[in-house]
Amino acid sequence: MKKLSVLFAAVMMVVSVGMAKAQKIATLDVVGVLNAMPEKKKADTDLKTFADTKQAEIKKKADAGQAKLKQYSEEAPKKTAEENKAREGELQKVQEEIQQMQEKAQKDFLAKQDLAYEPIEKKLNDAVSKVAKANGYDYIMDANSTSLVYKAGPDATAAVKKELGIN
Repeated sequence: MKKLSVLFAAVMMVVSVGMAKAQKIATLDVVGVLNAMPEKKKADTDLKTFADTKQAEIKKKADAGQAKLKQYSEEAPKKTAEENKAREGELQKVQEEIQQMQEKAQKDFLAKQDLAYEPIEKKLNDAVSKVAKANGYDYIMDANSTSLVYKAGPDATAAVKKELGIN
């Protein structure tokens, strides 16, 4: 009975090794391909411009609030307690507005980023699928993945870049 178990285990090892060798696996530098795509470069530029614009609006509001705080701090001894309390409430309202602007800017940026990158990701995935089918790859793994332990198969990066028409 023990010999049968050992024989079965040996047969399973041979079969699994044979199946693994039958599969064609390639790697792909996804980050490198994406960074070489003109569409991605344009999207990155547009997103940076959008983020810089929003940041400038927030900074303008924060600077105005800071100026108001300085003014109110200097005038505080000359004002009544009631006036100072009202001014404190006004400053708190400005601070809340700035925080809301930051949250909205972040939400808007993420939405704009998703919208900008969606067609780029689709184009890349279509090119990867086309290259995989043309070259008979069963799997194409991301060469940048930390979970990739062994990489000796062919690299599909050049073929995908060629399919996308980039260098």
